[in-house]
Amino acid sequence: MTSLSVETLAAAGTGPITSAGNTQLGIAVLAGIAVIVLLITRLKLHAFLALTVGSLALGVFAGAPLAKTIASFTAGLGATVAGVGVLIALGAILGRLLADSGGADEIVDTILARAKGRAMPWAMVLIASVIGLPLFFEVGIVLLIPVVLLVAKRGNYSLMRIGIPALAGLSVMHGLTPPHPGPLVAIDALHANLGVTLALGVVVAIPTVIIAGPLFSRYAARWVDIPAPERMVTERPSADLEHRPRFGATVFTVLLPVALMLVKALVDIVVNDPANPVQRVTDVAGSPLIALLAAVLVGMFTLGRAAGFTKGQLSATVEKSLGPIAGILLIVGAGGGFKQTLIDVGVGQMILDLSKGWAIPTLLLAWLIAVAIRLATGSATVATISAAGLVAPLAAGMSTTETALLVLAIGSGSLFFSHVNDAGFWMVKEYFGMSVGQTLKTWSVMETIISVVGLGFVLLLSLVV
Repeated sequence: MTSLSVETLAAAGTGPITSAGNTQLGIAVLAGIAVIVLLITRLKLHAFLALTVGSLALGVFAGAPLAKTIASFTAGLGATVAGVGVLIALGAILGRLLADSGGADEIVDTILARAKGRAMPWAMVLIASVIGLPLFFEVGIVLLIPVVLLVAKRGNYSLMRIGIPALAGLSVMHGLTPPHPGPLVAIDALHANLGVTLALGVVVAIPTVIIAGPLFSRYAARWVDIPAPERMVTERPSADLEHRPRFGATVFTVLLPVALMLVKALVDIVVNDPANPVQRVTDVAGSPLIALLAAVLVGMFTLGRAAGFTKGQLSATVEKSLGPIAGILLIVGAGGGFKQTLIDVGVGQMILDLSKGWAIPTLLLAWLIAVAIRLATGSATVATISAAGLVAPLAAGMSTTETALLVLAIGSGSLFFSHVNDAGFWMVKEYFGMSVGQTLKTWSVMETIISVVGLGFVLLLSLVV
């Protein structure tokens, strides 16, 4: 995937748009981010509008002409949507097919039938991680939490012992792996290799989700011992379906794009010859667009037709999947516009200049920036997009592996300590019937563990690879 570089924008008349000094630029960045934070947290303005206004404010505070600031913002928005918009749409279609066909329930029921007693938390984290690959976080919560509540009630399990592993699986996938919007945009902004990032993301995700899920859930269950709220326990809609996809076919469909992208990354490393016929085939088949498109087309048969869907029902499922992502696409696009405005006013170069004298590693710096924006805005996606824009110049000259680790450091930071300004915080609180204090002691601590442990494994990998 590509995004507009400073040189490209300069050729179009929208290159570096101000010659302000570092002090003024630093103040402009803080002011621009402050505008976004205040609009989101205090005025409850939609993140798309907040990012748009914040981008314009950034340009004004940096002393850039308003017309050129607008040109930078729109160019960044267009480049970002062009780079990741189709991938987000394909991911949404695959997720909706998985949910509506009963494929997700087939995975859940098959694994739960083989898990008993102490194995149940591990089964829940496995379910959430597999289902969380193609599903957006909010969709995953809506889909999985009813399952968590049913399992906790019927099996007489502690709600936190079952719920925390499921939430950890969803959250880790959301922050660290494509095709989720945050990682996709960071990969695009930093010109990282998607296959390598995905492969390293899986390596980081596995130990992280184990520590933040099944292991931490032991303590969370002691701190907050509550039953599943009766008002939230409902049967799943797919129970009304006459047929459901088979377990093997469902897992194959979900993992198909992952496998294609990983094979591409592996062949690129082993063969390393663009003229080689095998690499040419895998480069096409493993490109994100083709990999996700293939999974969607296969899913229409292995999921949709297996569930007895007619052509009309398949079309309706696809149509339903696209509506809810309009807001996500706008936020991601506006985030790309904010990122490009940051670059064009010279903020990236400023950070590059200042960081030369710092002893702090680039990966840690990127994580800290993402943490700060996450705490301020409550949005993991906004934190990822903004942090990627700020540290993009630092990725110049990095190897493929180093750039991928930079994406993962930003993704880890974007998950730090979810609290009252995060919509996910309130979703978890209401579904589990917890108080604010109980949610902070469980969900918020879990998110922090994911963030810190994820960074730890990223730093360890940087020493090895």
